[in-house]
Amino acid sequence: MNKSPALPKNPSPKDHREIGRKLELFFFDDTSPGSAYWLPNGMIIFKELEKFIRETVDNNGYEEIATPIIAKSDLFKKSGHWQFFKENMFNFKVETEDYSIKPMNCPESAIVYSFKTRSYRDLPIRFSEFGRLHRNERSGTLNGMFRVRQLVMDDAHVFCTKEQIQKEITQMLDITLTLYRKLNLPITFGLATRPAKALGDKKTYKQAQDQLSKSLKAHNIDFEILKGEGAFYGPKIHIDFKDSLERTWTMATIQVDFSMPKSLKISYVSEKGEDETPVMIHRAILGSFERFVGIITEHYQGAFPVWLSPIQVVILPIVDKNVKYAQNVERTLKKTQIRASVDLRNETLQAKIRDASLQKIPFLIIVGKKEEKAAKIALRTREGKDLGQMSLDDFQHLVNMEIANKT
Repeated sequence: MNKSPALPKNPSPKDHREIGRKLELFFFDDTSPGSAYWLPNGMIIFKELEKFIRETVDNNGYEEIATPIIAKSDLFKKSGHWQFFKENMFNFKVETEDYSIKPMNCPESAIVYSFKTRSYRDLPIRFSEFGRLHRNERSGTLNGMFRVRQLVMDDAHVFCTKEQIQKEITQMLDITLTLYRKLNLPITFGLATRPAKALGDKKTYKQAQDQLSKSLKAHNIDFEILKGEGAFYGPKIHIDFKDSLERTWTMATIQVDFSMPKSLKISYVSEKGEDETPVMIHRAILGSFERFVGIITEHYQGAFPVWLSPIQVVILPIVDKNVKYAQNVERTLKKTQIRASVDLRNETLQAKIRDASLQKIPFLIIVGKKEEKAAKIALRTREGKDLGQMSLDDFQHLVNMEIANKT
């Protein structure tokens, strides 16, 4: 079985924008600077990641919500975003009122929380959201998928008591580490502390910071103190990645927030029957889908693990007489949700093998008279390894095992 491919030993790795165009994943156009145009192949990767995150969080007690993209600016004034983030927001008027396109999901998650009265028995409440966000980044800072104006975030907000913080952070770290280990990504950890301008008092901010530090140490994770790089509402754990040019990009984050619940006046009824303010923990596993896909595109140089590969199998008939058998193989594979395609171009077999390898397709099935007669397939990998003949059932089992194991 194939292992998740490591970063190719290439002295000059290609930029994700070049790979994205070549493999028809995504591209950028002057009609919408800072916003990706996703192509069908890229959307397969996007949806596979989305499916994986959904399955993961659904199995860990999260409930999915969806909130409006546009809201009155007053909401962001109450949350603190207006004060600390206004320059990075798209703001406009509707009749006589100020509105904003949301740059973050957290204030509206708090609105969902406040939909009804909450009891201490209800906590923790875990809301997940695949929110589409817009940030008014300066044109000079835009950088392919790594810094965009429109992004999708695999966001979550947990509302809990102070006593529940540690357990929730532990679960978040476990979920996040599981994914990153499966993808074999070289990541580093940081603990971002209070910036010069922040909400709330320093003591409360420090308490939140200590909770995050304790969780990292409990997981035996080495981390760097990122002085002054925390959010205005709370400290955060960074999970960072270095791209092909050795630039550091933040992907996953976990943030403990005592301030926003107070400023938005959300509460729960305590065991004593009194109103208490919950703690709000912000969490993103992938972070921005755009940035994450850009990063793994560079990391794998387009040779994605089988479960993420837009086309997992290409079938190459040796001569025209083998086309019907090749198409039967394709139909059989597709019935088990394996992404397969027959190459019917009028090219030589060697040209088709070369092109499939350049397209980074994990498996190449070659069928000729011998394979058709034996009701088998001849199998090669994109790395050029010849796996010989095998039955279609055995091949389906091999691929489905790799997909199930996320390798």
